[in-house]
Amino acid sequence: MRRRLSRPAVAAPPWSGTGPGARRLRFWPAAVVAAVVALAGALLVPTAQAAIACRITYTVASQWDGGFGANVSVNNLGDPVNGWRLTWSFPAGQTVTQLWNGSFTQSGSQVTVTNADYNGTLASGASASFGFNGAWTGSNPVPTSFALNGVTCSGSANPSPSPSPSGPNPSPSPSPSPSPSPSPQPQTGLVGWATQGGGTTGGGNASPTTVNSLSALTSALSSGSAAVIRVSGTINCSGMLKVTSNKSVIGNSGAAIVGCGLNVTNASNVIIRNLTFRNWDDDAINVQYSTRVWIDHNSLSNGYDGAIDVKRASDYVTVSWNRVSSHDKTMLLGHSDDNGAEDRGHLRVTYHHNYFDGTNQRHPRVRFGNPVHVFNNYYRNNGGYGVASTEGAGVLVECNYFENVADPYHLGEASSGPGTLVARNNQKVNSGAGQTGGSVATIPYSYTCDTPSQVNSIVSAGAGAGKINI
Repeated sequence: MRRRLSRPAVAAPPWSGTGPGARRLRFWPAAVVAAVVALAGALLVPTAQAAIACRITYTVASQWDGGFGANVSVNNLGDPVNGWRLTWSFPAGQTVTQLWNGSFTQSGSQVTVTNADYNGTLASGASASFGFNGAWTGSNPVPTSFALNGVTCSGSANPSPSPSPSGPNPSPSPSPSPSPSPSPQPQTGLVGWATQGGGTTGGGNASPTTVNSLSALTSALSSGSAAVIRVSGTINCSGMLKVTSNKSVIGNSGAAIVGCGLNVTNASNVIIRNLTFRNWDDDAINVQYSTRVWIDHNSLSNGYDGAIDVKRASDYVTVSWNRVSSHDKTMLLGHSDDNGAEDRGHLRVTYHHNYFDGTNQRHPRVRFGNPVHVFNNYYRNNGGYGVASTEGAGVLVECNYFENVADPYHLGEASSGPGTLVARNNQKVNSGAGQTGGSVATIPYSYTCDTPSQVNSIVSAGAGAGKINI
């Protein structure tokens, strides 16, 4: 924290990003990565003519050996619902291991998810979303039938008399809309390094506590128990507020932390989502001596030092769907050249779908971590540089969109010696060639690269606070 460096020019070595340590990507077919399942129903209540009708979107956001992450959207097409229960059966013995934005039970193959206390009311046409991580063996086919409050969903407000798919009419899936949609929904679940080491669930299914004052927020963050902390309104503060283990810190609509930042130190299993940070006087989010941290869908601007810094042997971190603007030093990974004894073998971080909008440098600036994964980010009008790999770090830079960035990535930075960097499948518009060299360790998790030429529209539409239902 509070470290400023200036960067001299760096000479570019020859490119050699396909060495023996370079990995092969596993791309999962689109049929596995996303599926929209529509089934049907209407329920007439004898005295009120109330009808339930619904559409369910079930998306596999990421998949790895034995595990996967999924997002589910419940769209109410019928009369208003006050309290919902969604049920389905897994076709191949899959299990839910952790879930957010709701609670779940599972008996055999049947899963039941009920709403959280803040997303149980669905007006006609409204939606609620939840996500989960699961386990599978053999195969991971998507469920084909869902029921909302006991009524099978059809994707239509009109009851469908033919739930059986055995007939010749192929109408059950009439919406094969092409996947290059600007909606970021396919990868809003947890992806990347924070899925490793046991995964990241934050406060899990703890009953949410809403805070709207500095004293209430400070108390909730320091609790020794697992907690889901919902921040409401604007909280003004200074310095750094310590975040302890097993916490989900989630902003309600419009929530902002102004003047200070969150310090995740000596902690594990922390989620920070949907918050706006402004005018912090140190770092906005600092992670040190901590593991299994997910920083997602935040907006950050006009601060003093780092927007999101990760340092001091921290590990298993995902930084996703954040928007940073009007700021200089954005994301530092590894704080000092002389901290290698502590940091080597750690500092494994995934940066994906972040929007670096007119920021200057450190997107990220990396020391020691290998492999660090930088994919599907949108770089726009960055005055200094995009990515720097230094001090023996190994960084994979792929499927990003660079627009008006003269120096998209390079090796070494200021007094820091070079690391290695492999770049592939990046889209560059009015941007420099970049500098690469060496090889990078294998990425252990599965993920999906969006089409690089579409990343600017996907990320600008979906990054930042207020761009996700939480």
